[in-house]
Amino acid sequence: MIYPMFALVLLTFFVGIRLGRARFANARSGRVKGSYYRLMQGDVPPDSEVKLARNFSNLFEAPTLFYVAGAIVIAKNLVTPAVLALAWGYVALRLVHTVIHLGYNHPIHRFLAFLASNALLLAMWGWLAYTL
Repeated sequence: MIYPMFALVLLTFFVGIRLGRARFANARSGRVKGSYYRLMQGDVPPDSEVKLARNFSNLFEAPTLFYVAGAIVIAKNLVTPAVLALAWGYVALRLVHTVIHLGYNHPIHRFLAFLASNALLLAMWGWLAYTL
């Protein structure tokens, strides 16, 4: 269970590092005033930075429920092939969501990946509630 959790952590850090680099580059080049980053007000960052920021935020929303479920599975020694399949499926769909969001950003495709990932997360929690 730790491996899918770690994979999602790596995805989160990957997006966070890209966001930091984009913000630094935008401030350095003058596309965004450096003072904007104090309160995130007073300027408009490029769409590419906004997408990174939104995706980074997304990785701290529903995935927190994934981490909690994973921690319970580990703590209670409940790892099974079924829960691992749900966990890896969730991580894969979060990766698909990120690739769509930061790539061509088609809202319906992105929403379908989001919906499917949350269905797997709900299934994980349902399995966990049933098992406990």
